[in-house]
Amino acid sequence: MFTGIITGVGQIVDSQPLGADASHGRRLTLQTPAGYLEGVGLGDSIAINGACMTVTTFDVAAGRFTIDVSAESLARTVGLDTLGTVNMEQALRTHDRLGGHLVTGHVDGVGDVVVFEPVGESWLLRIRAPKALARFLAFKGSITVNGVSLTVNQVDDEAGGTAQFSINLIPHTIENTALGTLKAGSKVNLEVDLIARYVERMLTVEGKLPQ
Repeated sequence: MFTGIITGVGQIVDSQPLGADASHGRRLTLQTPAGYLEGVGLGDSIAINGACMTVTTFDVAAGRFTIDVSAESLARTVGLDTLGTVNMEQALRTHDRLGGHLVTGHVDGVGDVVVFEPVGESWLLRIRAPKALARFLAFKGSITVNGVSLTVNQVDDEAGGTAQFSINLIPHTIENTALGTLKAGSKVNLEVDLIARYVERMLTVEGKLPQ
């Protein structure tokens, strides 16, 4: 379990196939900030751009660790198959503050950045969510974008069932996450609010929502 509060910005510095064809995943090597891996152990969970991954090897002195990403995860996420900057969050501990919202690290879908531009001292991030996720978006509700817990400040439903939603990013978020690398046309990992998912499931089972 995570909170969507990024604990470090890292770099995917190496990506190696785990097999000879597309049915196999990839082994990623990540470089972290100094001291980031202190206290980390084998098998610990670290979310990479919002996707929960397992530490398979690590070197505290070098600040590097590896994860194995399955073909299934690669097919359902973005940003885990190329070298570059990523958001990282170590798993929530029972005594930690819940600064964002409850995040599972299970990506629900991929969105498309429509607008990313400065507005005053902040930045406007506008994303198109796929039809399957549009029903979970709500004004002032929570959404996870590439692992970052954010608050929705506008939702516009579109013909065809998709929806665009807007987020205001303060300078601190831009400076301390990898969201500043986004641009119009970028794809992002989305995880909808956990409580909204359970409510939707209960209403569907009770016949109050269409299957």
